[in-house]
Amino acid sequence: MKKTISDIQNLEGKKVLLRNDFNVPIVDGKVVSDVRIRAALPTIKHVIENKGKVIIFSHLGRIKTENDKSKTLKPVADVLSQLLNQPVVFVLTTRGEDLEKAIDAMDNGDVLLVENTRFEDLNDNAESKNSEELGKYWASLGDVFINDAFGTSHRSHASNVGIASNIEETAVGFLIKKELEFLGSVLDNPERPMVALLGGAKVSDKIEVIKSLLEKADKVIIGTAMVYTFDLARGKSIGNSLAEFDKVSLAKELMEKYPDKLILAEDSVYSPEYKDIEGAIGNEVPEGMIGMDVGPKTIATVKEALKGAKTVIWNGPFGVTEFEHFKNGSEEIANAIVEIPGATTIVGGGDSAAMVWKLGLQDKFTHISTGGGASMEFLEGKELPGIAIIKNK
Repeated sequence: MKKTISDIQNLEGKKVLLRNDFNVPIVDGKVVSDVRIRAALPTIKHVIENKGKVIIFSHLGRIKTENDKSKTLKPVADVLSQLLNQPVVFVLTTRGEDLEKAIDAMDNGDVLLVENTRFEDLNDNAESKNSEELGKYWASLGDVFINDAFGTSHRSHASNVGIASNIEETAVGFLIKKELEFLGSVLDNPERPMVALLGGAKVSDKIEVIKSLLEKADKVIIGTAMVYTFDLARGKSIGNSLAEFDKVSLAKELMEKYPDKLILAEDSVYSPEYKDIEGAIGNEVPEGMIGMDVGPKTIATVKEALKGAKTVIWNGPFGVTEFEHFKNGSEEIANAIVEIPGATTIVGGGDSAAMVWKLGLQDKFTHISTGGGASMEFLEGKELPGIAIIKNK
C-alpha cells in the first residue's frame, strides 16, 4: 500500500509540493471545464486545513515552440481561487528567484501555483525527459511531495518522478488513492459477473487492455470503431470505416480463444462522410460509407449482456459522441449501465469520462477515472512510474 496524505502526521508549516492534473480545456483565456480542478480540491483543502503551504505543479498541453507560451496556467489559478474562496498566488515562471521569493513569502494555509511545467520542455525537454537537475531543483523548494495527478502517473517526468526521487517524504493524494482503490478492486477482486465495454478507435492502443480484461472479466463487449478490425476478421464489409489491417489476425485469434466471452457489435449506423448528418443502419457498412455508431441490434445485445452484472467497466465511447446524430448508442448504453441495481460501475479514460459528463450522468456512476492513458496502463497490469516511486506505508 502506498503512503497517502492522511499518513503524514504533521503538515503545519511544511512546504507541500503537490502535483495536480490541471490539464484542462481553455478557450479564449477561460477554463471551459473545471472537472479536474474540482477533483483536486480535497487534497488541497487537507493541506490548507492542516496549516501546510500548498505549492502546486501541473502541466497544460504540449509545449514544442516559443509560440506555445500562450498555454499559461493563469486561468486555472483564477478558477482555483474562486473554488477555494481564497487568493492563489500565481508565479509566471517555473524556476528562479521570483519563484523562490514567492515561496519564502508564504504563510501557513497559503496556495501557490507554479507556471506550466511543460514550459521546461523548451529547455531540452527537461520536464518530459525527467531532467535530473530539474527534479532536484523542484524538490529543493519543499519538504513533502504529494502526487495527486493520476492522469500523468504513467509518465516519468521531472514534476512527478523527478521530485519524488529527491525528497524525503512522499505520498499520494486523495484522488490517486480513490483511483487505486476502484481500479485496483476491478483487477484484484471484482464482484462477479464482471462486464467490460471497450470502444474507441484503435485496437493497437488497447490490445493489452483487451487481453487483460478477457482474462479477468466474464464478458468483454467491443463497440465501434474498434469492432471494424474484428469485422474484417469475420469477413464483414466495413466500407471506409476505421480499421487496422495488421491486427486482423490478432482479432481472429481472440475470437477463437474467447468465443463465449467476446461480444462484438452486430450492426452500425453509417454515413457517407465524417460529419454530423443523418445516418443509415445496417449489419454491414456498405462500400463508400463510414461506421459512426452502434445500431439497435447491438444496443439490445449489450443491454442483455449487462443484466445482473455486479462490476462494469467502460473504456472508450461506442460512437462519434461529439456528433448529435451518432451519440445515441453510447447514450443508451450509459443509461443502461447506471440503472443496473447494486453494481459497481466505473468509467475509465478521457473520452468516456467526457461523454458521461456531457450526458449529465457523472453522479450515477460509482467512479469516473480521471486518467486516460494512466487508467489504460493500470488495467493492463503495468506499473505506473509516478505512483511506483511513492514510498509505501
